[in-house]
Amino acid sequence: MIKPNVTRRSMINGLAVGAGLAAAGSKGVIGATRAQSSRKTFVLIPGVTNGGWVWRRVSGLLEEKGHKVYALTLTGLGERSHLLSKDITLDTHVTDIVNVIKWEGLTDFCLVAFSYSGFPASGALEHISNGASSIVWLDAFKPENGEKVIDVLSGPFCERIQKSVEKGEIGPPLLTSLPLTTVNAKDAPFLLAKNTPHPIGTLLQPIKLSGALERVPKKTYIRLPKNSPAPAFDKALAECKADKSWNTFELTDSGHMAMLDAPERLTDLLLQAA
Repeated sequence: MIKPNVTRRSMINGLAVGAGLAAAGSKGVIGATRAQSSRKTFVLIPGVTNGGWVWRRVSGLLEEKGHKVYALTLTGLGERSHLLSKDITLDTHVTDIVNVIKWEGLTDFCLVAFSYSGFPASGALEHISNGASSIVWLDAFKPENGEKVIDVLSGPFCERIQKSVEKGEIGPPLLTSLPLTTVNAKDAPFLLAKNTPHPIGTLLQPIKLSGALERVPKKTYIRLPKNSPAPAFDKALAECKADKSWNTFELTDSGHMAMLDAPERLTDLLLQAA
């Protein structure tokens, strides 16, 4: 029989190796736990005439990094455009957001509002503020209690809405071209082909707010100054800069549709803000 060559030194070395393996295993578990805890949930809300499809590039990048994404399409738009009617109001779009959060059982999520959806997202926070641990307003309206979307609009789009109201239309006519302040030339045809008429009732109903948005722990406003003139967004940025509870960023190289113009940079900012 060959006896094992066991010496005091070999025993000590063996114990050290075992301890090292145990430590490595422990670090692996801790690392996996930390990775798990760093995974975020994002609820992405589109702007006027858009559906959840507009977030496809950003949601893909977030999901590749292991995060959970809900890119919502509001009633009457995108794949839900067959539901377009004069009965759709701002309350309808608020409920769209609240119901996804409620039925999916979402907590500790980042709510991202783009442009028009600053209105319904602000309304939704009145019902789900305890679940939202962070918010990002991307070139988005920051309404006050009692305001309507049409109150904060300016320029040709506001004129189109007013004409549609006078004509009794369900939604204002879609644009046939887009400036570079909105989106890059390469993506303009894609955006024009995907856009659908926006339910006009959502632009005319006053919003009811009690300040739930301001009670969210972590708040970020991202301004896209290339999209100008846009006095409502400039006003929102100035307010957020003056409030220490908000973080602010400006993406100077992107048009209004940052999820198309700069998806990688926007994804990084969302992860930083969540």
